Amino acid sequence: MALTADSRDLLSARPPLRRRLTNGVATAIMMAAALTALIALLLVVFYLLKKGAHVITWDFLTSDIPRNVRAPAGGVYPAIIGTLVMTGGAAAMAIPLGILGAIYLNEFGKQRPLARFIRFMADVMTGVPSIVMGLFIYTIWVVRFHSLSGFAGALALGCLMLPIVIRTTEEMLRLVPDELRQASQALGARTWRTTLAVVLPAGLSGIISGAMLALARAAGETAPLVFVAGIVFEPNRTLSGQNTALPVQIFRNASQPFPGAQERAWGAALTLVAIVFAFTLLARLISRRFSTGPR
Repeated sequence: MALTADSRDLLSARPPLRRRLTNGVATAIMMAAALTALIALLLVVFYLLKKGAHVITWDFLTSDIPRNVRAPAGGVYPAIIGTLVMTGGAAAMAIPLGILGAIYLNEFGKQRPLARFIRFMADVMTGVPSIVMGLFIYTIWVVRFHSLSGFAGALALGCLMLPIVIRTTEEMLRLVPDELRQASQALGARTWRTTLAVVLPAGLSGIISGAMLALARAAGETAPLVFVAGIVFEPNRTLSGQNTALPVQIFRNASQPFPGAQERAWGAALTLVAIVFAFTLLARLISRRFSTGPR
């Protein structure tokens, strides 16, 4: 349909001066906020590289933790193994359970009383300090079985990850258009089949990003592991027995005044950031590979 002269004039007219000024001020504020956050991030990364880059050597990454914090040498290999083992155990428990819980909330429970209660508890758990979660696992597991272990550490980290996975996955499932569900059901598919074959693939990219966000938080937590995991000086590749992690070694060494301990703390911090960055990059590649949207 052809546009009238009044319609063309209306489309070509410039917005009022007040609206243009408001838009310009808001844009400038948002750009300044983003730039401030970027500068702060770059400063943290630069300082971390400055302090820890010279510490990272093959010997540092493959050596055992020294028993004496005064020792100038030593590495963090047992802490790297412990971080991967406990974080992996937490992810194996929390991610499937969180995704299943989000599927129930968004696809089946919706606004039922049980679904509202689960959402409320997930929101509460998201704000619970990590030290409280560590004390909770210490009370119900360590005290009960009289054993510090990597499994207890994985339980504590899993409890921290679970609410994040639930809430982020539910939000991603909400973004999937209802037309996709209706089209699948119109072809005779049941709700569970529609969820598995249509809804989950459509939201896979965001679900993986949310899971990696939870994983990154768990990998950097110190307080829960101090209470429940114990400490080792040699690698422990299982969840049984005591274990250690990079955040615990950062805390343990950074609280000491000795130069060797300080250097190990900076090296462990840089190693932890590199591990989180590597997993985040891997998640991006996986989500891009399986994303149904444009690439």
